[in-house]
Formats: sequence, C-alpha cells, structure tokens
Amino acid sequence: MTQADLLNGELELTGRITTASNATFVGTIDSVSVVYKPIAGEKPLWDFPEHTLAHREVAAYLLSESLGWNLVPRTWLREGRFGEGMVQLWQEVDPGQQAVNLMATHSVPTQGWKTVLNGQDEDGQQVSLLHEDSVALRRMAVFDVLVNNADRKGDHVLSMSDGHRFGVDHGLSFHDEHKLRTVLWGWIGEPLSEEELDGIDRVSEALNSTLGVELGQLLSEVELEALHQRCLQLRQDARFPGPSGDMPAVPWPLF
Repeated sequence: MTQADLLNGELELTGRITTASNATFVGTIDSVSVVYKPIAGEKPLWDFPEHTLAHREVAAYLLSESLGWNLVPRTWLREGRFGEGMVQLWQEVDPGQQAVNLMATHSVPTQGWKTVLNGQDEDGQQVSLLHEDSVALRRMAVFDVLVNNADRKGDHVLSMSDGHRFGVDHGLSFHDEHKLRTVLWGWIGEPLSEEELDGIDRVSEALNSTLGVELGQLLSEVELEALHQRCLQLRQDARFPGPSGDMPAVPWPLF
C-alpha cells in the first residue's frame, strides 16, 4: 500500500485498547491493520507540552529510519474519526517470545540475558527483571538514549516471530531535559560497537539535512537542539550510559 493510500484511505475503527494511558484504537485502512491515537485523546501531563505526544511518536519513527535499524513500525499523522492523530502499522507479536521478562531469581539463565534489577514480588519471593542480550535490543537501547525515552516498559518491546524486535509507544520522548527511564539497562558502561556508532553518525548527519527539517515540524527548537547534543555526547562517550539525575531509572509499572 502506498503512502497516499495510508493517508487518504478510509480509517475504520474496530476496537479500543482500554489498558492504554491515552485514547488508543485499533482499526484498518483498506484491510491493513493499524493503531490510531488521536491527539484529542491525549491526557495532559505535568512535564510534557499538551497535544504533542502523537508528534513525538512520528518523530521517533523518523529517527529510527535514519538509524536504519527498523526499530519503530511505520508511523504517520493523519485524520481519523476523532481528529488528527498518530497512526502506526499494527504488528502481530509472537506470544512464545518475550524479550523482557520478570522471573524468579533462582531461575535466571546464565547466558543470553542481562539482569537489570532484583527485588521481591507481592509474596516476598526474590525476582529479577531481565532482558535479552541481543543485537536487536542493544540497538533499541541506543535509540532510547537518543530520543530520551521516558517510558521504555517491557510491553513496549514487541517480539516478532522472526526474531526482530519493534519498539512502540514513544509519546514520552524527545524532552529537552534528561528523562531516560527504561528496562534496557543491561549494558551499562559497555562500549558501543562500530555498527552502533555508525548509526549515531547517520542520525547526526541527517539532522543537518532532511531529518532536521522533518523533526523541526514535530519538535520545538530546544528539543531539537537537545537531540543534537545527545548524539554528540553518546558518540563522544562511545559507551552505554547509566542512570543519572533524580529521575527514576525505570518506568512504573515495568510492563
């Protein structure tokens, strides 16, 4: 389906995701399944400007495209039943895979996973939050630093049957102040790979051309400059950062 079809085809709503914080609907555009989040359904937040979450979701997709890692499903702005909003291609996840997990501490695998934190469940049992130690999630962690993602929950990582991982729900991103909250802390202090550094370079270069122009329609000048600085800082450090500041390191709930 062409971009023109996705923009102008009839958006028919078939249901609502009631667990979402903001109004979120599922529907189809000429049999293509999509998610629709109208701007009018965004709840006010104390730390993000009103009516900007849909724009931030589209900005996250555009940055993902510049990285070249296909981290965010195709996302765009268009009109729907409840006005302009973000529309994103629906992804069918593999229920047998879970890239981020919470399990009993004594059952944590010794290889292929990174432990983020340990704690107790409601019954007082020791549990651990962990995620895959994979190229796909490393890329997502780099992406989250760049977009300053304040809400990388476990359920915001979609596990596809072919092993690919998509990230979704990026409305709380691109703030000019540090707000990184994520469950993907497993590589703190580890050096970035050449492939990851090349991705940052692609974004920095694109910010000086087409990407910068496109994001200028979606973000404020201050937010865009902060993105520039995050790219420069991460490239200079060349390592995965750790939590900093007074912000909680992980979102709540975790999933």
